[in-house]
Amino acid sequence: MFPALETELKQQTLPDPYEDFMYHHLQYYGYFKAERGSLPNSATHQHVWKNNPRYLLSGSFGETADLIPDPLQKEKRLWPTCLSSTVHRQIEAVNRDSLMLSSPLLKSRQLLHDDLGEVNARPREPRDLFAFFSSSEPLQAPRWPIECEVIKENIHHIEWVPPQPEYFYQPTGNEKLPEIVGEEKGTVVYQLDSVPSEDSYFTSSRVGGKRGIIKELAVTLQGPEDNTLLFESRFESGNLQKAVRVNTYEYELTLRTDLYTNKHTQWFYFRVQNTRKDVTYRFTIVNLLKPKSLYTIGMKPLMYSQLDASTHSIGWRREGDEIRYYRNNTDDGQQPFYCLTWTIQFPHDQDTCFFAHFYPYTYTDLQCFLLSVANSPVQSQFCKLRTLCRSLAGNTIYLLTITNPARTPQEAAAKKAVVLTARVHPGESNGSWIMKGFLDFILSNSPDAQLLRDIFIFKVVPMLNPDGVIVGNYRCSLAGRDLNRHYKTILKESFPCIWHTRNMIKRLLEEREVLLYCDFHGHSRKNNIFLYGCNNNDRKFWLHERVFPLMLSKNAPDKFSFHSCNFKVQKCKEGTGRVVMWRMGILNSYTMESTFGGSTLGNKRDTHFTPEDLKSLGYHVCDTLLDFCDPDRTKFMQCLAELKELLQQEIHKKFNELGQDMDLEGSWSDISLSDIESSTSGSDSSLSDGLPVHLLNTADELNQKKKMYKKKRRKPLQSRKQRNKQYQKSNLMQESKLTEDAPEGAGFASTLQKQPAFFKNSENTSSSMMKNEKPRLNEVVFLFLTFCHTDSLIFPISTSLSEGEECNSPHSHSVPLGAGGH
Repeated sequence: MFPALETELKQQTLPDPYEDFMYHHLQYYGYFKAERGSLPNSATHQHVWKNNPRYLLSGSFGETADLIPDPLQKEKRLWPTCLSSTVHRQIEAVNRDSLMLSSPLLKSRQLLHDDLGEVNARPREPRDLFAFFSSSEPLQAPRWPIECEVIKENIHHIEWVPPQPEYFYQPTGNEKLPEIVGEEKGTVVYQLDSVPSEDSYFTSSRVGGKRGIIKELAVTLQGPEDNTLLFESRFESGNLQKAVRVNTYEYELTLRTDLYTNKHTQWFYFRVQNTRKDVTYRFTIVNLLKPKSLYTIGMKPLMYSQLDASTHSIGWRREGDEIRYYRNNTDDGQQPFYCLTWTIQFPHDQDTCFFAHFYPYTYTDLQCFLLSVANSPVQSQFCKLRTLCRSLAGNTIYLLTITNPARTPQEAAAKKAVVLTARVHPGESNGSWIMKGFLDFILSNSPDAQLLRDIFIFKVVPMLNPDGVIVGNYRCSLAGRDLNRHYKTILKESFPCIWHTRNMIKRLLEEREVLLYCDFHGHSRKNNIFLYGCNNNDRKFWLHERVFPLMLSKNAPDKFSFHSCNFKVQKCKEGTGRVVMWRMGILNSYTMESTFGGSTLGNKRDTHFTPEDLKSLGYHVCDTLLDFCDPDRTKFMQCLAELKELLQQEIHKKFNELGQDMDLEGSWSDISLSDIESSTSGSDSSLSDGLPVHLLNTADELNQKKKMYKKKRRKPLQSRKQRNKQYQKSNLMQESKLTEDAPEGAGFASTLQKQPAFFKNSENTSSSMMKNEKPRLNEVVFLFLTFCHTDSLIFPISTSLSEGEECNSPHSHSVPLGAGGH
């Protein structure tokens, strides 16, 4: 590498003391027989010790060496003076790590040092525990449940921005409502064989899903004239269970429910082949569950043509005509289904096309993005990639820590944190596009991005539910439950991503203040983008939780609607990330809802959102963070004043609706904000709440065994209070009987006759208690008092209470005789 260095070292190199000592040592004991020349000459990588004027060695190389350092030449110790100036210049160009290893004094890569080779007391950052990505190795393949068949084709779509706005569909009133025929009168052209239902639960996973040969589910074409469409959805994020051909160009489609459930049919993503140009096809999805949908107010499905993508670089686009969303006319006595129907004309013959509810963003897409970040020499300096945990199927859940290195420990400790997460609901891919826009900006070299990295530590979980994303679920994980209802869970093994995310934030709160938490979602019934927050009850920070959303609406006025925001904390939402993080102490805790449709605001009114629109909102989140934390509090105070005025108007509006007139001067700020806000229009949490499916089945089995055990059990043991009453009753009856039978003056003898019976009963009672629990002091005293037959005495008993018990006095309990203790 350095010719002049190698030549001069060959001429002047002498063995170092350690090499010479080990050579003689091993040869003396017979462990080494080779020639000296076969030894690796470490002096070519180290410094010349012999004849160096700064190192005076007494005796031979095998004897003790007395090192006399020169304090005036501390920096020059690592450099032999016998080398020429040319060699010095070439050595100075060597990497610092190599330089440290070449020193006879310092042989560690763990110490940091400056350009002159001086050691710094700071150790290096530890190596990554996991080597996530390598440019020479393939990405981690997604793991599927073993019941799922997966085709081997790699599905990839290009990103494309439509040159013109894509407007909402305008109903004409003449749209056809096709009657649902079903497979009885139609022909099944595609059907998944094995679909995990609500009666089963997740057991194991593997790369590639189900073992064995992948069967061809689509029908076999009878010839070139056969115009039957070929359907497929056994790829990442795909979701189609069955396709029935009910007419030449008309198909009824059934979506697969979320795995291990019988609910949540909303997301769809499938492929069709063998298309015909200039022919009107009709598709009708027959088993949607939500009674309201954006399709009723102009939303169009998405279509992707592979021929257009390869020849014209055209990607996903909004297509469809005669769009209707209506209730299914079939009534089987169960929950009602709803239908989505639309017509389409394909642009090419023999094309391969895809349809989707929204722009797909798969687990593989995320890994490709993270690979580019990991391989970037610049971005990898301030973006550290770690494994948060593994999902139920074994897929990696990534955690990104983004911040610029601090100059001092005090500066690092002063940084506040911002936590962002997405895709807890796998079918809400719009959350991933906002997250991608945020990451694109915060990892850029923009001055604003650099400033944000200087101020904050960003903790980002870009995909909380990779299992659901991979299999094409809309809302649930492989536990069959909505993860955004289980942030309070203690079931680490059943909900690993939620448990570890909450635990990560809990540890973060112990280290520093978390300024903002935001979870990115999608919304299927409202247009625009908005936030759900939590009303703050602390009067010191009254309305502060609404400042960030208001600022965001000013920075993105054509996308973000502040009037659609809601800050009411409902009981059914107590398990959501937003509410749990708020109760943990994060004042600005939000759920960001982005529509599947588009905007009704400003210049984008009545147009669909594109991925670029959503990514731009990720930038606006960063821009709003700078405004929110501006040392000049002018913007903050202006927003706060505007919020108070808006709230006054809302209160007046509510009283007018109620037909009441009230003077709010001086007292309006005391009105509860929750009283004037309506509930959020989110999904019903009861649909996906409760134990995971496998534990639910176990609980049912335990309940059945418990019932069987109860049937076999004898009469249940009485409580202590019941036993005491029964004993007193029998004792009094026996005493009264003996009194009647005994002659007068024999009372003392009768008492003596009763004592053995009492002690016998006492022994039985004590043995019974010993079998069930340890007798406490008050129980023993109670037996003694009962024996004394004193009904009016109140005896103070000093006992220690177990946790959770109540005590009227901190020192003693007063127990009336015969009352049975506590």
